[in-house]
Amino acid sequence: MPSPLSPPLPPDPSGAPRANALWTNAPRANAVRANALWAEALRTNAPRANALRTKAPQANALRTNVLLTNALWASARRVLVLRLALIAVGAPAALERSAPGGPTHLTAGALLLTFTLSYAAFRAGERLGPLVPRHRALLAWDMALVTPLLVVAGPALPLGLVCLCTPLLAGLLHDRRGAAGYAVAQAALVAALTAAKGGLPSLALPAHTLPSLALPALCLLAGAAGACLRDLLTRFDEASRTRAETAARLAATQAARTERDRLAREMHDSVSKTLHGLALAADALSRTADPAAVHHQARTVAEAARRAAAESRHLLTELRSDGTAPTAPPAPVTPLVAQLRSLAATHPGVALHTTGTVPPVPPALTRDLVAVAAEALENARRHASASHVDITAAASPTGLCLTITDDGRGLPPGGPDPAHLRATGHFGLLGMTERAAALGAHLAIGPPATGPGTRVRLEMPLGSP
Repeated sequence: MPSPLSPPLPPDPSGAPRANALWTNAPRANAVRANALWAEALRTNAPRANALRTKAPQANALRTNVLLTNALWASARRVLVLRLALIAVGAPAALERSAPGGPTHLTAGALLLTFTLSYAAFRAGERLGPLVPRHRALLAWDMALVTPLLVVAGPALPLGLVCLCTPLLAGLLHDRRGAAGYAVAQAALVAALTAAKGGLPSLALPAHTLPSLALPALCLLAGAAGACLRDLLTRFDEASRTRAETAARLAATQAARTERDRLAREMHDSVSKTLHGLALAADALSRTADPAAVHHQARTVAEAARRAAAESRHLLTELRSDGTAPTAPPAPVTPLVAQLRSLAATHPGVALHTTGTVPPVPPALTRDLVAVAAEALENARRHASASHVDITAAASPTGLCLTITDDGRGLPPGGPDPAHLRATGHFGLLGMTERAAALGAHLAIGPPATGPGTRVRLEMPLGSP
């Protein structure tokens, strides 16, 4: 609360935008309240939720994201394509081995039914994709789909390899336990059919007939292969998510560091310099006895204090802005040369020179260029004790060159040491370097070509017209 001696505070111009933002965010507040009520309802129904979790333990095992689920189902669809290809390849041999008449028609019907239903499952990928991983019993229909074909045509190669698809699908779409169950069941079914048929008939030479346990063993291996492929895809998905999270954290850290450096530059070039001038004016005020000079210095101190408050408020507004409040109308754009001329007029002994026609540049770019020139002038006045400074803005068809040359005492031997400047709290040159890097410009600080002093040269490409 302000004291009775302090002047009344001006009205807060951000009050209306803040009220508008709160009015705009009213639906968001309602949504938050609804989410809170929903969370309370979930906590109330926690026993029911726990019961559902105990009835469906496989749901906890499937903690995969949408990309992993899509990848697994895409692999499962490739298995269905393999089954269709095996049916197409083995159909002629199966029809040739069957007896004429009824057995041939029965084999053809079993082939057509298995092929049609497998193709339907392949086409219904969007519907079956979310359901099959959650319900293990659905793959029992897949085994039942292949069983009539194996009973009618027999587990002969290459048609017998169709039975490997069910264990492979179980390994891809379920965990190891589900894959093992389907693999053992399919192997037992194939072993029983093999024993009933009296061994696996061969399509070529009798000497190349497979042992009766070869195809059941392949069923077990198919289930293990599907489970291993699922583990591989899961590990790859976890590695991808970890990499994405790491990249996001690094990007957030880099963005925070960039913003912190920007705020440090803004505070150094605005609030810090204003407060330094305020301190100098206050010191001069304490040593002044003339009433007129005291009045003048007091006005200078008050103006500097108001400027520091305005600059601090501008920085706070940028920090508090969330992009939802209405923005103020943009300030009128001032050409670069006009701002450099205004800067030179506020410093005694500073002359501005231009070469060529300086093209119009965006306001943000103008602000950074003027900030570099202002920092160079401040260093020349405060640290180099320069009596004269030349500012030269030279324009060419492809670039812009800004040069600030003073006649001060110059740089120390070996040039400025960034580590020493940072350790001693001098961040002006560091801010100039960071601004030049952000603009994509080249900054060179060194002695001038002739005479003592320091030259700051900033070259920035603008591109061809």
